[in-house]
Amino acid sequence: MAQDTPLAWRNWAGTESATAAEIHSPADVAGISAAITSAAERGSTVRARGSGHSFTAVGAAHGVAIDLSNWTGVVAVDGADVTIRSGTTLAALNSELDRRGRALANLGDIDAQTISGAISTGTHGTGARLGGIATQVSALELVLADGTAVRCSATERPDLFAAARIGLGALGVITTVTLRTEPAFVLAAAEQPEPLDQVLERLDENCADNDHFEFYWFPYGRKALTKRNNRLPVGARPRPLSPARRFFEYEIMENGAFGALCKIGRFAPQLVRPLNKLSASVLSPRSYSDVSHKVFVTSRRVRFVESEYAIPREALAEVLAELRARVPQLAEPVMFPVEVRVAARDDIWLSTAYDRDSAYIAIHQYRGMPYRAYFALFESIVDSVGGRPHWGKMHTLDADKLRGLYPRFDDFARIRSEVDPGGLFRNPYTDRVLGPIS
Repeated sequence: MAQDTPLAWRNWAGTESATAAEIHSPADVAGISAAITSAAERGSTVRARGSGHSFTAVGAAHGVAIDLSNWTGVVAVDGADVTIRSGTTLAALNSELDRRGRALANLGDIDAQTISGAISTGTHGTGARLGGIATQVSALELVLADGTAVRCSATERPDLFAAARIGLGALGVITTVTLRTEPAFVLAAAEQPEPLDQVLERLDENCADNDHFEFYWFPYGRKALTKRNNRLPVGARPRPLSPARRFFEYEIMENGAFGALCKIGRFAPQLVRPLNKLSASVLSPRSYSDVSHKVFVTSRRVRFVESEYAIPREALAEVLAELRARVPQLAEPVMFPVEVRVAARDDIWLSTAYDRDSAYIAIHQYRGMPYRAYFALFESIVDSVGGRPHWGKMHTLDADKLRGLYPRFDDFARIRSEVDPGGLFRNPYTDRVLGPIS
């Protein structure tokens, strides 16, 4: 049955919106299957709604929307494997794993996404020896276009597994995700400003010597904020920032003060460059330790738009050099920093790190400020090194271009045509990036 839930949807950044014809909020697999078969019988499309944290319209439902907020929680624990319902947010998952003395090996810095949305769009953290969240998946269950529930893993329907771990919601509605977890661990965090040239010169060393390494660079400054997170020995006690220091650093400085500077820059663009340099100059060192997910995840209340591309790691210096040279020439100034992370190669067909060690460059602009020329410049630079766009971040590429960037693109298309021959799970975004079903 359709539920009395708002039909209109808008993503977190306000860049995409859609109005569904109807919405279902099932509380079991039978309800998910019924919503899918009902949509198929009426010739409607169907999409599962996540948290709306993607900057693209990957989660937009124009026909039948399935809201999974009533389908959450842990289903089973089998040693290191934890099976959870697909509507569970990463925040809830992290809390539940922590309660059970378990943790994920790697996470991004946002935990608002549902687990199914996070893996389906290729959400990742940083770490030269680690992959994105989808690489930690050991099995999936999903409902296909004919209403049947199937399971896939490395040994059960392996081609479907290779496609569905990052499937853009185009293969079916994921119902459960089985994740490989680890015993809970403590991360030591060391954050400090460093000259950008020095960071780039020591990039390979920084990536090799740290479990998780990333940095932020303000486009008009010469310094980067580096972040090194490393595991402490088993039994180590967390030494987090004091509540007062944490409130000051994250709520006052990173959200309150930075948000205020962004509003000034939006009102007075001529002040963006000095404000940007000011933001870079006041960066201060800090070190602490805490349970892993509390170090990985950061509160983000200042809203922005974002584009992110994965490039071969060896091309990072070349791409950043181009950005450093050309961003100051833009007519419209850039308020937000550039974020750089790394990841190990993997074997997931539509993973941005498929078969290559990758560096991720994410560019941002404060919401409400001009960004199109900046994003277009960025795309032109990363295109020269075979950049692959994050599926949940803003980009202009289509299926014809993406086919050349993903060696297994046609294999994905084959699986898609097998499990959804009528295009039940399509929407305008998948039409653009995946093309028609053959």
